[in-house]
Amino acid sequence: MHASQQYRNLRMPKRVCYQVTQDLEPYPAPFHSDLLGTHFYTQNYLRKYCTLDSSSSTGNPISTQDHILQHCDPQHSPDDHTRTSSISGSCLTDESDELRHKLRELETEMLGPDDPDVFFGNHNNYGESDLSLSWSILINPMSTSLGDVKQFLVDSARAVAENDYSTAQLLMGKLRGMVSVSGEPIQRLGAYMLEGLVAKLASSGSFIYKAFKLREPESPELLSYMHILYEVCPYFKFGYISANGAIAEAMKDEMRVHIVDFQIGQGSQWITLIQAFAARPGGPPHIRITGLDDSMSAYARGGGLEIIGKRLSSLAESFRVPFEFQAVAAVSGHNVKPGDLGIRPDEALAVNFAFVLHHMPDESVSTQNHRDRLLRMVKGLSPKVVTLVEQESNTNTTPFYPRFLETLDYYAAMFESIDMALPREHKERMNVEQHCLARDVVNIIACEGVERVERHELLGKWRSRLSMAGFSPYPLSSLVNATIKTLLENYSHKYRLEERDGTLYLGWMDRDLVSSSAWK
Repeated sequence: MHASQQYRNLRMPKRVCYQVTQDLEPYPAPFHSDLLGTHFYTQNYLRKYCTLDSSSSTGNPISTQDHILQHCDPQHSPDDHTRTSSISGSCLTDESDELRHKLRELETEMLGPDDPDVFFGNHNNYGESDLSLSWSILINPMSTSLGDVKQFLVDSARAVAENDYSTAQLLMGKLRGMVSVSGEPIQRLGAYMLEGLVAKLASSGSFIYKAFKLREPESPELLSYMHILYEVCPYFKFGYISANGAIAEAMKDEMRVHIVDFQIGQGSQWITLIQAFAARPGGPPHIRITGLDDSMSAYARGGGLEIIGKRLSSLAESFRVPFEFQAVAAVSGHNVKPGDLGIRPDEALAVNFAFVLHHMPDESVSTQNHRDRLLRMVKGLSPKVVTLVEQESNTNTTPFYPRFLETLDYYAAMFESIDMALPREHKERMNVEQHCLARDVVNIIACEGVERVERHELLGKWRSRLSMAGFSPYPLSSLVNATIKTLLENYSHKYRLEERDGTLYLGWMDRDLVSSSAWK
């Protein structure tokens, strides 16, 4: 099946919600193109679509979790991670009283009760208030507009940055009535950013985390939410397709290939690459994949790396591709040493950094500077290609207030893009944003030092780090660009793809969101 034909089959109606039926095989059908035009691995993985005009609802009302966020917990990556049990619920035609009650419960859990003294605590010891930031808005009657939400977020963050606690109380108290997890994109993002400000005002995001004794949803639920995000937004598919294209190009003449994946997640990135190698003229190479992991991915899939090894081995066997899998589970990614990776001199090496390097502490966090140390170590292994996929955002060493503004701008684009794909009333959209994005938002806003693990850098900074480590650019092939353009035909026209200086950028309107590059 040609790539464009496959994409047409996967096209999602613009305003629908869906159910996923169970009875899954080890891997569902890949959601992205086979780069070399081979056929796709098919499974009994079916979607049932229904429009918002549906008059029935088979799902239960949205359930409130103990809380929505693990603010400053260990590393968390927005993995695709397409294995899923079931997604409960179907189409919601309107907000029932029960649903509204549950939403109110969720927002109260997030932001506290309406009483400002309970919500913020008493900061009277910090001196008199300076109301210059939004005084004219606070004293004048007004109807809430979306512009007001953004302005109140900005002014609240400025007050927090200036330690003006009385003003922060006033602004955030007003803001609490303007945000909603079921509202417009800026209102939904505002609810999570407001929680970040509350945690910041309390001086420690981790304190808030421990006080609420948070927990993640059950692993099948979390995996379902990750799958939905992967399905409705092209950000992760873009990264995996572009990285696979660079690896396939670099390894086209090699007969023994070793891929080291520093964030293997569910392993689904490698499905189509194995398929493509299976169809290579002259026969497939021997493929060995070494996978590293984090606790979040292991929790989401409900087990350790041996699950990934078995699935990939079974897939490779079905395509008659010689295959080995090696798990590196005993060490975290930033502590890995060359001896942990089992490098063999007769194998061509590819190293994959997809949405993971921004979790590595650098010189601003640790005197060991694991971020640069890891790049130098990888260069010392003489790889044929290194792939880098990262969020195009600047939050690593940026002070709190400009970091808040950057986070607001970046995630506003993401929430808008989700809004184009999932109905406003879709309860699973709330869960996707709550469990896959809000956690990162709060970590960026509320946490500092080693507690802040979401530390994104722009491609320009990554380029400097890679150059200092001895790498030079490896241009991506035109096939990758064409494949991703075909992929984007299935999504909103507001997504855009640009190539600049050998790097691919995926953006939403005028905002770059993800960059993908290759190095040697």
